[in-house]
Amino acid sequence: MISDKMQQMLNEQYNKEVYSAHLYLSMCSYFMDRDLDGFANYFRVQSQEELQHADKQFDYVHDVDGKITILPVEAPPAEFESIIDCFEQTLAHEQYVTKSIYALVKQALEEGDFATHTFLQWFITEQVEEEATVKNLLSKLKMIGDNTSALYLLNDELLQRQLGAEGAE
Repeated sequence: MISDKMQQMLNEQYNKEVYSAHLYLSMCSYFMDRDLDGFANYFRVQSQEELQHADKQFDYVHDVDGKITILPVEAPPAEFESIIDCFEQTLAHEQYVTKSIYALVKQALEEGDFATHTFLQWFITEQVEEEATVKNLLSKLKMIGDNTSALYLLNDELLQRQLGAEGAE
């Protein structure tokens, strides 16, 4: 059983994961509109991953006799200034999610809720990977600059991305 405070925080985190899925689908649409199918694929898979994260949280809350309350999801932005802007926003968003997960971990430790603390360790590891991946892609995009041939190759590379087991690549 979890505390009311932890249940509330996990509900908020669940909502953030669903928002993340919507944000990444919006980014997918942005790239589809520009015929960058590899970038679109990257963000479609990213959206699916975020829904898997939300599902994990949904199931966990119910496993510990809590309840997920579905909250309204804010509409994400639909336009982005550039490919780099899109990835900079992605990095900022992932860093925001990381801080939110850290707040959950801190609360779990303060409450002595070791089950929730253990559950959240997977998300911490996942966030390290998420941030590192986005930083790497952002670095590549900055190196590419206006080189359309290099952009084509990166687009082709991102087309190969598939959803892995439990939201991992």
